[in-house]
Amino acid sequence: MLKICLLTAFIGHLLCWYCDCLITYTPDGRFSAKMLEDNTRLSELMKRMPLKRPMLSIVLGIFALIMSFCGFLSLCEWMRQFSGAYAALMLIGAVAFTTCVIPHHVICGLVEWFYIRLGRTDEARKSVLEFFRKTSATMVICYLGLLLFSVSFFIAVVTGTTSLPRWACVFNTLPLFLVLSPFKIAGSGNIANGLMFLALFFII
Repeated sequence: MLKICLLTAFIGHLLCWYCDCLITYTPDGRFSAKMLEDNTRLSELMKRMPLKRPMLSIVLGIFALIMSFCGFLSLCEWMRQFSGAYAALMLIGAVAFTTCVIPHHVICGLVEWFYIRLGRTDEARKSVLEFFRKTSATMVICYLGLLLFSVSFFIAVVTGTTSLPRWACVFNTLPLFLVLSPFKIAGSGNIANGLMFLALFFII
């Protein structure tokens, strides 16, 4: 059952990475956060972006993140045989991450959908940007939750608390993300999570 859950989580994060790409790459180039301050550049980028892409990203992403929760939950349960404290910390982090990353993912898709639907005007840009900023608590909490899960899991492995070899600590979202971040790949967080679950599928 553990391996099934890990594989399910890997597939979920792979799908979520695809959802990130749907709203990051447009027919006219790649979206950058800096464009939110310049409506001319943003409007030009989004002029041929079909509305179905952010909508598909929203809907598919919800199911993908639910799939990923199977992996987080299974790792918490697996950790319980070695340390109740680490398992509890990981569970708190996993629940905080999942319950907040889903609305955050939906918000990201909605911001793009409404900007395009409202005509890509400067007023539309200001409105969706205000909406995103006022709902940013979901983003902050989800990443804090993921950090808590990752650090707890990393320490448990590197200290020899689990049955995993100490070198397996590298197959963790945090170090994998740090390695990927300089490349500025869209959805690198999902790639890091996916690689962690795939590696653990073979190691555990």
